[in-house]
Amino acid sequence: MWIMTQPRAANSQNTDVSGPNPANFISRETNFHTPLCDSLSLWNLQGETASRVQAPGPELSPEERRVLERKLKKERKKEEKKRLREAGAAAAQPPPARRSGAELALDYLRGWAQKHKNWKFQKTRQTWLLLHMYDSDKVPDEHFSTLLAYLEGLKGRARELTVQKAEALIQELDEAGSEAALLEKAQRLRQVLQLLS
Repeated sequence: MWIMTQPRAANSQNTDVSGPNPANFISRETNFHTPLCDSLSLWNLQGETASRVQAPGPELSPEERRVLERKLKKERKKEEKKRLREAGAAAAQPPPARRSGAELALDYLRGWAQKHKNWKFQKTRQTWLLLHMYDSDKVPDEHFSTLLAYLEGLKGRARELTVQKAEALIQELDEAGSEAALLEKAQRLRQVLQLLS
């Protein structure tokens, strides 16, 4: 149910209102897809400041106000993006480059080695290092010695699983034969086993 109220004027003779003021609409329902929201958002998009666009105080709960404010903010962002697209500014900005898992893991390892004060344990980086430590393309030789030092501190289940996987891989490589790439991998496996056993 919607009720239209007239704004109170300081002077009773001054009742001229140019256009409908959405703040004059009072909703007795809590549905946010009502004309109140549409009127508020249109009023806001026409250049009025947020201070003039206020929903009636006692009728909206704090949660309802938050939802309404979020909707208005979303509409403003949508309009801003549309305006930027039309101006061509969106095409001029390249998307931010994402770093690969290898780069992130090696940075994590370097941070650990340099004892950075903001270094902290990250399970995903450690898991990546444990999965790829035998591949010299992903973990170059200059980082492998640092990785061995990092593995000295490995404890618990991660240490047990690393030893088990290394032993299983050594057996597979012994059965597979001798290729240059496999020999390098076997050498890394033996170093890890020697360290953790």
